[in-house]
Amino acid sequence: MIDKRLFKLPKAKIMLAMLAGLMFLQAFAILGQGIFLARAIVGSWKRQSFANIAEDVLTFLIFYLLRQGINWFQKWYMNRYANQTTALLRQQLLNKTYNGGIALVSRIGTGNLVSTLLDGMDEISNYLSLIFPKLIALAIVPWVILIYIFTLNALSGWILLLVFPLLILFMIILGTAAQSKASKQYAGYIKLQNHFVDALRGLSTLKVLGLAKKYGNIVYKNSENYRKKTMGVLRVAILSTFTLDFFTTLSIAMIAMFLGIGLINGNLLLYPSLVILILSPEYFLPIRDFGNDFHATLNGKNALGQIFDILVFPTTPQENQLSSFTWNKDSVFIANNVSFNYSHIDQDHFSVNKNAKMSAVVKKEQTSADKTHTADELRNVNLKLTGFQKVGIIGPTGAGKTTLMRILAGFLTPHLKEDNFTINGQNLAQLNQKNWQNQITYIPQDPFMFATSIKENLTFYNPNASQKEIDTALKATDLNNFVASLKDGLNTRIGENGRGISGGQKQRIALARAFLAKDRKILFFDEPTAHLDIETEYELKEPMKKLMENHLVFFTTHRLHWLNDMDWCLVIENGEIVEQGAPSDLAKNGTLFKKLTQPLKEDLL
Repeated sequence: MIDKRLFKLPKAKIMLAMLAGLMFLQAFAILGQGIFLARAIVGSWKRQSFANIAEDVLTFLIFYLLRQGINWFQKWYMNRYANQTTALLRQQLLNKTYNGGIALVSRIGTGNLVSTLLDGMDEISNYLSLIFPKLIALAIVPWVILIYIFTLNALSGWILLLVFPLLILFMIILGTAAQSKASKQYAGYIKLQNHFVDALRGLSTLKVLGLAKKYGNIVYKNSENYRKKTMGVLRVAILSTFTLDFFTTLSIAMIAMFLGIGLINGNLLLYPSLVILILSPEYFLPIRDFGNDFHATLNGKNALGQIFDILVFPTTPQENQLSSFTWNKDSVFIANNVSFNYSHIDQDHFSVNKNAKMSAVVKKEQTSADKTHTADELRNVNLKLTGFQKVGIIGPTGAGKTTLMRILAGFLTPHLKEDNFTINGQNLAQLNQKNWQNQITYIPQDPFMFATSIKENLTFYNPNASQKEIDTALKATDLNNFVASLKDGLNTRIGENGRGISGGQKQRIALARAFLAKDRKILFFDEPTAHLDIETEYELKEPMKKLMENHLVFFTTHRLHWLNDMDWCLVIENGEIVEQGAPSDLAKNGTLFKKLTQPLKEDLL
């Protein structure tokens, strides 16, 4: 029930040694508290004066304050440790996300990743601050108390000793059931998050296609499923708490009965009997606290397990195997039987922790969610391009267009073999190459805008761009009038991801970025006009065509009028390039091409 990877956290051994020392002190404080409280009560029972029992009362107060002081220090120390560890994990997760890029985010899910970095970290901090103290207390405190009780009354000691394994057994059985249900609940939570984020991202498109209500029903069903799984976790947690309370109460009642009989028969004295009765609830307190906190921190446990799995996710570091070059009219690019699927990434990832049932459940949920927007594989991609060709990539939704684009841009790593790609005669296994990516400009459906000035957004690829170059880019993308209308002009700050500007203005800024990136001769357009209305797209078409001059261009789109401006076309279906050639040739001979482009047939001919 405890993830062994917990003990590999930074400074975990030092922290455990500190807790062990504190728990031994606390155990002796509990003993002193029980002993001197019993002595004071027995003195009062014998009608001794307060002066005679004052020393016992004062000593009891000292042990009581010592115990409270230890508790306070332990909470302070563990809160500090949890906060420091959580901050480190957050930094490691951010670094991993940066290095893993699209490959990692596609597998984990954006909604899950954001929730883990925000709410999940609070859950983890709570989990770390509670689980270690409870675990160490369970391993030390009951046994110190039990040894002392055996010295007072062997029968009471045996009752306590025999009940304890029974409690452990029930806690394991119910805890395993709770863990299983909590894992399914957490997986449902992840699925809900990912669907919700997808719905927000594509809300405008869903409305245009008339699918908003249908997708809303999907989110509702996921939320209902999550609610039912949450109630299932609560039922098991309540049953577990009832079981612990029932058996601890029953065992204390049995001890009280035998002690009472012994007192009546004169076989026992009041003082040791009273000490045993005071210490018996303290004996069971650590296991009850552990059981209660175990259920209270299940979300934190699951979130931490998810982070451990993400941190061992295999990533391909950027390489520097490709010689420095600038793409020109004589450059040659070849893709040679390139294949890719997400399953080989998952196998490498989740084989690291074969016993992590949580990972398997989450993986299943994530895979089903990811397949709604990302092709699962590409097979035997063969491609040869020369110079400044404009390549259109078309196909049904989910065919693999975006996956192909991401592989060609170096964001995803295909099945590795030495000659997957050849650039100007040099063989490469993958395209996450510094010199290749220094040549590309990537313009997606929704280009990201930084929460800074328009000027800094424009000069992202070329921070040293002159004012004349910026003015030329503004004019080319018809942004000059918009910028001139702003009070602060280019120094106007926009919100994160373009808050305060329209979708068309974001695309114009992205195009202006590309105009300023003069040294980058490879353009990736991943459905750049998908979220724009026809009028805005028409306005942007001319500056986009001008930008594409003297560039190698990869252009995926569902708006097939762009094919009139392409030199070459790739038609993808079910992860394979089924047809490729000049659009005019495919219009005559391409079966799937004809099916997809029937409305444009006359124009292409």
